[in-house]
Amino acid sequence: MRNGAFFLAVAVLLCCASARAYSPAPSGESIVPQRTSIDSASSLDARRDIVLAVADPLAPPATHAGSSLLGYVPAGHYGGAGARAAVTLATLQRKYGWRELKGWAIKSLRLYCIVLQPAPGTDRDGLLKELAADSRVQLAEPLRSFSVYSSPAPASPRYNDPYVGLERGFIATDAAGAHAFSQGKGIDIAVVDTGADTAHPDLRGQIRGVHDEVDQNASAFDGDHHGTEVAGIIAAIGNNHIGIVGVAPEATLSIYKACWYPPESGAGARCNSFTLARALAAVMDNSDARIVNMSLGGPADPLLTRLLEKLLSENRIVIAAVPPDGRLDGFPDNVPGVIIVRASKTSTAPRGVLSAPGHDILATQPDGGYDFVSGSSMAAAQVSGIAALLLSISPGLRAGAVRDLLLRSSRVTEGVLQVNAAAAVTALRDNEQASR
Repeated sequence: MRNGAFFLAVAVLLCCASARAYSPAPSGESIVPQRTSIDSASSLDARRDIVLAVADPLAPPATHAGSSLLGYVPAGHYGGAGARAAVTLATLQRKYGWRELKGWAIKSLRLYCIVLQPAPGTDRDGLLKELAADSRVQLAEPLRSFSVYSSPAPASPRYNDPYVGLERGFIATDAAGAHAFSQGKGIDIAVVDTGADTAHPDLRGQIRGVHDEVDQNASAFDGDHHGTEVAGIIAAIGNNHIGIVGVAPEATLSIYKACWYPPESGAGARCNSFTLARALAAVMDNSDARIVNMSLGGPADPLLTRLLEKLLSENRIVIAAVPPDGRLDGFPDNVPGVIIVRASKTSTAPRGVLSAPGHDILATQPDGGYDFVSGSSMAAAQVSGIAALLLSISPGLRAGAVRDLLLRSSRVTEGVLQVNAAAAVTALRDNEQASR
C-alpha cells in the first residue's frame, strides 16, 4: 500500500504539473506563454514580430535533493517544448508581456523557438536589446522576409479593343500571354501580297512603307482585301478602343503589292513571276525586314527560287502558306528553309509543317471594316506575328531555330495541335536564361 500511495502521489504531482502548463496558477499567473491562433505563416508580420529561442535540452536534468519532479514531465505536455524551455518561456512572457504566435523545436540545436508579437505600445528595437541582454535567451532577432530569385511573370495585357473576344486565332494561340513579354517591338515584316488599306484605323502608323509592283494605283492598293486581312492579323494596334489586336501589335509592316484582283466578281487575287520577282528584289534592296510573309503560292519557278534562296541567305525568315491542295511541290513551299504553315486540322501535319488557326479568323477589311476569313493565308500571318514576338526577344534567331521552337512549343487547343505564342515565348526566354 505504501508503494501504491507513493506512485499515486507522483501521478498527482505530474497531473498537476501538466494542468499548470495550460491553466492559470492560483495566483492568476500562467506558466505557459500565451498563444494566438495563426492559421498560416503568411499571417506573420516581418515589420512587427520577433523570433526568440531558448535552450531546450534533449534529456531532462538529473535529480538531486530538493529538485522538482517537473523535469520529468514528458515534452509533449508542453506543445513540443521541453519542460525547461516551457518554464523559461513562461517566465520571460510574464516579464515582457509578448504574445506567442508560433512555436517549434529545433532538436539538432537543442533550442525551442517562438515567433512573438510584442505587447501593444512596445518598441521592437528596444525589446530586442533587452532580450539580447537576458541570459535566459539564446537568440532574439527580427522576423525577416526573404524572396526567391526570379522575376514575377507580368500579367497578360487586358485589351480594350471591342472585338478581341471574337479573335479565335488570337485566343487559341494565347497571344495575350505572350504579350506579357513581347509584342514584336523593333521587328519589321515584309508582306508580299496584294495592297492593304493604309488608312485603316487599326493599321494607321503600323505600315512603315508601301511598294506597288503591279500598277501604281493608290485607290486599288488601299481597297485590296487579302493584304489588309493579313496585315491586321499580324499587327493590328492594341488598346486603341478599335476593332482587334494583332499577334504582334508593336511590329511594323512593309507592304509589297505583287498580286491584284481580276475584274471577275469573286475571283481571288493573282500574281505572276514578274510582279513577285520585282517584289522580292525590292525586299532585298529596300528593306531590312527580318520576316517575309508570303500567304500565296503557285508552281515551282527557278527565278523566284533563286531570289528566295538569296533572301534566306541574308538571315531573313520567310513564312509561307500551304496551298489548298496540300501539295508542297511549288513556290514558295518547295524552297528549303521556308517555314510552311497550314490551317489547323485534326489530321497530322506533314513533317516540319506548322499548324495555326485558319478558320473564321476575324481580320481587318478595307474602308475600316472587319470580317471573318479562312484559309492557310491567315494561319501563315499568325505565325509571322509569333515570329516577330520571338525576334523581338532574340534578334539573332535564324529561320530553322524559329521553326523548331514553334514545333516544340505547339500545344493542343480546341482538339488540334497548333502553334502557341505564349509557350514559344516562354521556351525562348528559358533557353536564353539557361545559356547565360
